[in-house]
Amino acid sequence: MDDYIMISAIQHYSYCPRQCALIHCEQVFDENIFTIQGRQVHERVDDRQEVTEQQVKKFTSLAVWSDRLKITGICDLVEFYDDQPYPVEYKFGRINKKDQIHDELQLCAQALCLEERLGKSVPEGAIYHHSSRKRRVVKFSDWHRQRVVEIVAQINELFKDPRLPPAVNDARCKNCSLLEICMPELTHIQKRPHWIKKLFLDDEE
Repeated sequence: MDDYIMISAIQHYSYCPRQCALIHCEQVFDENIFTIQGRQVHERVDDRQEVTEQQVKKFTSLAVWSDRLKITGICDLVEFYDDQPYPVEYKFGRINKKDQIHDELQLCAQALCLEERLGKSVPEGAIYHHSSRKRRVVKFSDWHRQRVVEIVAQINELFKDPRLPPAVNDARCKNCSLLEICMPELTHIQKRPHWIKKLFLDDEE
């Protein structure tokens, strides 16, 4: 499965194509308080376990993949209600409407893998927000499913291109662990400071 795309790349690309390229093409990653907190939350589901609670089978750290989409990854938790799979993705922060679509697409990709592997429809799952100790139910619409397919195709094209996508240099950058590596204030063409634009003037012309 060396040529399969990691499911986490779908979330990264949805959030920022440049972030996706830095992590999955350039193999660059850095920690900040948010990634450290997220890693600590995942520790409780990082070990592969199978338990049954109140007649619900629960599998943590379950490997999944799709041969059709050529994606692979790990589900934090998959619950089975009368053999009906229900994926649950763990996130550190509280429910954030601005970022929720990126997490939903990651979860939907897991559902598509489960559907292919198990031959069962997976109409919904949940995102568990550790800070609020609440689950947010996600129903996988036709839009979610189609968007995952589109992003996988876009990531494949991204991996073929040796150039990094341009930086966005907007509100998304503030909490990104790759901020100092990406340097969006310098690499975003439209928002470069005047003195930086002069350095790049010949190239841009």
